Amino acid sequence: MRRAISWTELVGLRVGVWGARVEGAANLRRLSVLGVPPVAVVDDGVEGVVEGQRVLGAAGGGLDALASCDVVVKSPGISRHSQQVAALEEEGVAVTGGLALWLADHAGEEVVCVTGSKGKSTTTAVAGHLAAGLGRRPFVGGNIGRPPWDPAAPEPPGGADLWIVETSSFQAADVARSPRVVVVTSLSPDHLDWHGDLATYYADKLSLCSQPGAELTVANGDDPVLRARAGGLGPAQRWVSLAEGGSAWVEGLGLLGEHNRRNALLAAAALDAIGVEGAAEAERLAAAARGFVGLPSRLDPIGVLGGVTFVDDSLSTNVLPTLAALDVFAGRRVALLVGGHDRGIDYRPLADGLLAREEPTLVLGLPDNGERILAAVRAESAESVTGSAVARGGKEPGATAVAAPRGVRRGGPLELRSAPELARAVEEGWAWARPDGVVLLSPAAASFGRYGDYRERSAAFAAAVEGLRRRGV
Repeated sequence: MRRAISWTELVGLRVGVWGARVEGAANLRRLSVLGVPPVAVVDDGVEGVVEGQRVLGAAGGGLDALASCDVVVKSPGISRHSQQVAALEEEGVAVTGGLALWLADHAGEEVVCVTGSKGKSTTTAVAGHLAAGLGRRPFVGGNIGRPPWDPAAPEPPGGADLWIVETSSFQAADVARSPRVVVVTSLSPDHLDWHGDLATYYADKLSLCSQPGAELTVANGDDPVLRARAGGLGPAQRWVSLAEGGSAWVEGLGLLGEHNRRNALLAAAALDAIGVEGAAEAERLAAAARGFVGLPSRLDPIGVLGGVTFVDDSLSTNVLPTLAALDVFAGRRVALLVGGHDRGIDYRPLADGLLAREEPTLVLGLPDNGERILAAVRAESAESVTGSAVARGGKEPGATAVAAPRGVRRGGPLELRSAPELARAVEEGWAWARPDGVVLLSPAAASFGRYGDYRERSAAFAAAVEGLRRRGV
């Protein structure tokens, strides 16, 4: 077991920073406030100077410089399971992350960390909104915004009296001290390229629940994968299920989908667990829910053109949120845009969901792994139909209509197409979805490689829709 090290303990030590992007820059700002000059700043993808510090490449002497440190603070994108991390630790260097350091500084305080394979961003945002409506001064951040240890992160007037922190599996793997309350929204395969295999991914994510300091895990009781791993959810659990009822207050949030109703219930349960007054009272929650603004890029309708609704769900980077997004539009024909950075996810559950869908569906596979997603759908199908698709104007060249597997009831046709880039997929999806369908960007894959982040992918989607509008097509 790793020893919990805090930011304040770094004073007087030789400290390296590995990674110089968003979180790496925050780490440098924290060190500057502490008066700790980094021995080295290392990042293969960043050149020049960041926060006044020269950046070295890992292969250009950077790793050797890190080996001379007492502690290395790494960014989440650097896998804890990499050979380079193992080599540093064999040399006696403590390798940790910014969140791990911050949690060690905030032992016993009112901190809620929210994790999960899907739903953690929405749950974090809802928890922050409700807490403020119930009279608290929450800091809301982590993956959803700035890290809580970043000196540049805005705090509520008067200072925070509650911290709600979205936590990735990458960050959880570094944590050596848990917060008092952890929320786990869901569990499904993701980030296998970083964690190495599914068992390690699950273990890393759930490790956040059971380090010293853990008191309670608030968990999605409707998730069978989580239920099966109850033993790894820390000393005590509080299960939240839609079947419990008492969720009429959620309507005030204006969220789409049953999965988001559950996310809201998880948020309220976490606030109640940490001691927020009124978090268990429906009337007070209803008042606190008013005025909530949903997250950009999460089931965000961005416009209607020729009767077709365009929905940005770029934050959906794995299978479960994409399936949930499709459920929201049950009863409507959907052109689904999928694909992005390949993280080794098993796409068979997405294929099964598509094959079972009763409404007409067009799946447009985008680079870089769209072809792999389409191949998973074909592989799950009992047979491929090479005749004409039941779609407007017939089947496009190179498209495939796929029949559902035997025993799976599906009333509508499913068509698969490859798309070379996002703007082309938007145009093809719009032409197919007329007169009253949905073009849904819910990629089930990360944005990295083609885009800087999910926001940049969202902007490209919006630009493509605006391009259609301007052309008057």
